[in-house]
Amino acid sequence: MSAQEIIRSIEAEQLKSNLPDIYVGDTVKVGVKIKEGDKYRVQPYEGVVIAKRNGGINETITVRKVFQGVGVERVFLLHSPRIDSIKVLRRGKVRRAKLYYLRDRVGKATRIKQRFDRPL
Repeated sequence: MSAQEIIRSIEAEQLKSNLPDIYVGDTVKVGVKIKEGDKYRVQPYEGVVIAKRNGGINETITVRKVFQGVGVERVFLLHSPRIDSIKVLRRGKVRRAKLYYLRDRVGKATRIKQRFDRPL
């Protein structure tokens, strides 16, 4: 067995199987586990997926939301144990792979059309 095969087998055990299909432009709610003292709680983070990167165990999504008038972006490692759940709230109709142009837009200009041909 080569080193790459060993790494792949270890990574395969860590992969989550219950993830929904996530596309760029979707509005998602990510449940993030947060440790406070010796307890854990789940904090929801809701926003638009503006980027997807990599594949397999290293797959990440960048989620953007506007909080108190300030744009906030977080990068989530999809297969991380810190991610409790991911729920797709609505599908977005977009024509590009990265939505970085949303950073320059404010208010109604950041709206994304909804698409209905993919199930939630």
